Amino acid sequence: MTIPNGYMDAAFQAFLKANPVFETTRLLDDLRRTDYGRLDQLGQVFLDYTGGGLYADSQIREFSKLLDDGIFGNPHSDSPASSATTALVDGARASVLEYFNASPDEYVAIFTANATGAIKLVAEAYPFQAGDRYLLTFDNHNSINGVREFARARGAAVTYVPVVPPDLRLDEGQLRAQLDQPNEGGHNLFAYPAQSNFSGVQHSMEWTAYARERGWDVLLDCAAFAPSNRLDLSQVLPDFVPLSFYKMFGYPTGVGCLLARKSALAKLVRPWFAGGTITIASVQAERHYLAEGEQAFEEGTLNYLNIPGVEIGLKHIQSIGIDMIHDRVMSLTSWLLENLLDLRHSSGAPVVRVYGPTTMEARGGTLTINFYDPKEALIDHRRIDSLAGRAGISLRTGCFCNPGAGEIAHGLTEEDMAMAFENSERMTFEQFLSVLEDRDGKSAGAVRVSLGLATNFADVYRFWTFARSFIDQTAGEV
Repeated sequence: MTIPNGYMDAAFQAFLKANPVFETTRLLDDLRRTDYGRLDQLGQVFLDYTGGGLYADSQIREFSKLLDDGIFGNPHSDSPASSATTALVDGARASVLEYFNASPDEYVAIFTANATGAIKLVAEAYPFQAGDRYLLTFDNHNSINGVREFARARGAAVTYVPVVPPDLRLDEGQLRAQLDQPNEGGHNLFAYPAQSNFSGVQHSMEWTAYARERGWDVLLDCAAFAPSNRLDLSQVLPDFVPLSFYKMFGYPTGVGCLLARKSALAKLVRPWFAGGTITIASVQAERHYLAEGEQAFEEGTLNYLNIPGVEIGLKHIQSIGIDMIHDRVMSLTSWLLENLLDLRHSSGAPVVRVYGPTTMEARGGTLTINFYDPKEALIDHRRIDSLAGRAGISLRTGCFCNPGAGEIAHGLTEEDMAMAFENSERMTFEQFLSVLEDRDGKSAGAVRVSLGLATNFADVYRFWTFARSFIDQTAGEV
């Protein structure tokens, strides 16, 4: 269904009246034309910023010029080419610490392939022993869930704190009770996301201080939070912060980092050594000495030709201002959320169901929804994905590597989930969806739209128009 531009103009004026802060973000409209003009040239709407950000044309030009003007070699040497690379890597490292206001006296920045690689560094080296505790929330990325395998293998107890529907916020009473019971004299690791990659819920940073005061090390996943929110580590002081830079500014991919407090890093016990992580290793003596600080964790040769792109990307974000990006994303998300919730079939039934908060209080620019027909029958998210693609809209469907939040949101029980593990034969996600639908009409999948620095009003209006096209359509018709 096509809606004339006049309707969008009227909607935009109403939007401006309700969101006056949007006027202060007009610089991003200029950047949309100059640095992200390919979106409109190609007629594309990109709404998957939680999956990955978009790079600016100026970033690529600056990075290309850097490569054109230099000779850069493997940094594990003192040659001119290697020294030039080392200077760029050191500069990028300093820029990361500066951007997140992390004092180099207190934090180190360890370059990894991505946030998952950063989490694995902590998981495999954290000194779990029998009686220790690993505490995490239902709402976590699978990379955080995976840490439990290291904890259990070493005899530590693994405890999940649930989130409570419909807003999918933490059960604060249970969380507080768990944090009040660390393994005294042992090792205790608490992991949670600053912002859910499923629902967009922003879990309070105050839990970091509460946990640390009680003897917990805190692994704060900021991968979904950092792209459109200010993260000041001088105020929050988590022990470990995993990040993926492509989620913040699109390029480079293949580079993330672990921001680690030096005091917490000293607790980690590396399970092996590799090229670049040692000062001396001997075959005959079968001994080695690990390097100090971040070098002991950066295995092999760094992605040294892409790492300079991190500094370029951070400067790009700084030239805009993270607060401007935040204001832009929040105002557009507010409009989209409100207008999606207002969509109704002739029967009065809602067209979409939102998983998570239905207001903008303590939430980010990620909306996870499902579509329903006039008789409240679920419309398959895979079909929505296909139709959105035909309309030139890039979004995300599935479970978003966050099974815990999804299970609660969809009302899935432990019995439901056990079906996937009844025998040793691997069940695919598609097979699992079929079993759920045949059994009781449940689903484990949804539709996620997420906004970022290049999103404009036309993008969210176009998605709303797409969503509106499902009014009075039955699931079978779709």
